[in-house]
Amino acid sequence: METVFNKIRMIFTDKALRSRVLFVLGSLIVFRLLSTIPIPGIDATRLQMFINNNQFLGVLNMFSGGGLSTLSLMMLGVGPYITASIIMQLLTIMSPRLKAMYQEDGEIGRKKFTQFSRMITVPLAIVQGFALLLLLKKQGILLDMSMFSMLVNLSVIVAGSMLIMWIGELMSEFGIGNGISLIIFAGIVARIPKEISQFIFTYNVADLPLYIVFLAVGVLIIAGVVIMTEAERPIPVTYAKQVRGDHIAGGTQTYLPLRVNQAGVIPIIFALSILMFPQLIGNALSGMSNHILLSISKGLLWFVANTWLYSLFYFIFVFLFTYFYTAVTFDPNQLAENLQKNGAFIPGIRPGVATREYIEKILTRITTIGAVFLGAIAVLPLIMKAITGITAFAIGGTALLIVVSVVLDLIKKIEAQLSMREY
Repeated sequence: METVFNKIRMIFTDKALRSRVLFVLGSLIVFRLLSTIPIPGIDATRLQMFINNNQFLGVLNMFSGGGLSTLSLMMLGVGPYITASIIMQLLTIMSPRLKAMYQEDGEIGRKKFTQFSRMITVPLAIVQGFALLLLLKKQGILLDMSMFSMLVNLSVIVAGSMLIMWIGELMSEFGIGNGISLIIFAGIVARIPKEISQFIFTYNVADLPLYIVFLAVGVLIIAGVVIMTEAERPIPVTYAKQVRGDHIAGGTQTYLPLRVNQAGVIPIIFALSILMFPQLIGNALSGMSNHILLSISKGLLWFVANTWLYSLFYFIFVFLFTYFYTAVTFDPNQLAENLQKNGAFIPGIRPGVATREYIEKILTRITTIGAVFLGAIAVLPLIMKAITGITAFAIGGTALLIVVSVVLDLIKKIEAQLSMREY
């Protein structure tokens, strides 16, 4: 406990680190203030009823940092930017040039990659914003929806989405941690007081066993996320001895840590972003007079309503995105080349192709463990919702996973900054 207080004291006594922390806090305060400013012409009562009974909007509200629950300027949140990032990551598979830009061109290449993501965010925000406003109009939540009002509201929420994207990037550059993740984290944490108050008012002694089960599952999820995030598979590495004049360099032994969960919480965010589209498209087509479009709408809405089928696709998407994101961000071939260039080798494994194949084999095995774990954690709340009928936990399980992952990442980055100060 004393160590924790010492680290907190060091954070606020170090000028540079204190500035970064205060910048993040200030940015989050600005974001939360903007999230309370609603767009004009809404029926607040109908909005709350609709969101409470709609899992899709509950997830979208999580991505918007809580901005959708009040139909604020930030109602789209970072959703369009996340979708744009997914599209760019998928394009790296089809375009070797984009893959080289992301993995090999260093900081300049990553800046270009991010710039492309920003450019795609604008049309995606327009499409998502228009579909969402149309859905809310059909539900009678937006009272005045003339063409002029639609254009004004669409312009406002698209601008809000771009603004929150910019704030998130500023937080990543001048603060600590990933700005986009921190915005989602802030929106989830901001809901805690409301969730607690609702729990107190709806508390029923007869449901006590269910509450105990939910609490136990929550503790297990937190413990599992911490264990899987910290878990590593060390690969021993030996540096060959090199004689330079009278000096002998190398000959040291170390290890290469491969994380079991290389992708973190990103696969779940990717999967949720993809699975939001069936309900969004289904609701948009539900008012059409064309029979074919109505049949498509009914099929998509049936898929979303079928918890078991939805959970199956959710698990598959999380599993596949875990492999995909690991393949994009971790290149065994480049790692094998770097080891060979630096005169390092894995004991018992030939340098070059054999080293690459060995690393790929180990990475595939540990990624399978991480992918199954993430998929199970993602669908477990939905399964519990199907069994118990309690909808709130279906969103809360994913939110809990994101919160724990973001907190762990933030703690690591703060400790890294403190270690640099000590050295």
